[in-house]
Amino acid sequence: SELIKPYLGSKYKVTEVPKSLIFHMSKHSGPVNEIQWCPVREQSHMLLSASMDKTVKVWDAVDTGCCLKTFSCHAYAVRAARWSSCGRRILSGGFDSMLHLTDVETGKQIFSSKTEFRISALKFHPTESNVCVCGGFSPEVKAWDLRTSKVLRVYKAAVQQTLDILFLPEGREFLTSTDAVSRDSADRTIVAWDFQSAAKISNQIFHERYTCPSLTLHPKESVFVAQTNGNYMALFAAQRPYRINKKKRYEGHKVEGFAVGCEFSPDGTLLVTGSSDGKVFFYNYHTSRIIRTLSAHKEACVSAIFHPVLPSLLATCDWAGEIKIWQ
Repeated sequence: SELIKPYLGSKYKVTEVPKSLIFHMSKHSGPVNEIQWCPVREQSHMLLSASMDKTVKVWDAVDTGCCLKTFSCHAYAVRAARWSSCGRRILSGGFDSMLHLTDVETGKQIFSSKTEFRISALKFHPTESNVCVCGGFSPEVKAWDLRTSKVLRVYKAAVQQTLDILFLPEGREFLTSTDAVSRDSADRTIVAWDFQSAAKISNQIFHERYTCPSLTLHPKESVFVAQTNGNYMALFAAQRPYRINKKKRYEGHKVEGFAVGCEFSPDGTLLVTGSSDGKVFFYNYHTSRIIRTLSAHKEACVSAIFHPVLPSLLATCDWAGEIKIWQ
């Protein structure tokens, strides 16, 4: 993209809150569950979307707002999809219990495997590009080697469902947020795992009785944020024992049972989240105050993500199947 080229060599500038709508893209016939910018900076005009309409789409979300590709390899809703680090492949998991690795150019499946559960969360390992971790409607989370099509490790938690997965820097440890719905479930909402040994490091991280539909890591500091069904985001240390920061709470938006995603801006100054009322909320990371809200969608806005290269370019998606680009 010619728009991205001038920014590739320079340092990321300060993030501003976007004000105007650039593209309104709606080719999905069902709710959009997840969006992600391509991690390869030169190809970061491409945006990936996963939808309940059983498809994964790739968009030119910087220059034209057009849909470039549609992949229909799933038989049911696609709950999670991620770019590979090289930007040439897409990993997707769905309610058909299938895990697919698709070549973006050809549309062919490089890897396909059936799991024993409906997949609701998956992430690539940050340093081992052929390894992914996936979880879903099961007490188990699995690490796969995509080259050999084998399960490397199984992580067993006494829960009903994995809602999100977050690797900590270097990938030695990762966190899962779970739907542990029992009377004593407050101590199992966020679980920390040792990636290599599959040992549980801690399940005493979050003690409020709310599930956490999404987790996100700060780009510069050793902290992470958990979106909670208590209509606030909580801040934690990203090192053991992963203590909660009781002085900071980001509240004002609504979650209300939706898998509302949250993310930091690339410079780490803003924390952005969707809201079940269709708005996008921008919080100052340091003060935890709301800087601005954007009336982005009519239906629940489940994801809002800043572009990794272009300052202040934001993608949002909603429960009506629409994706919007803002600047």
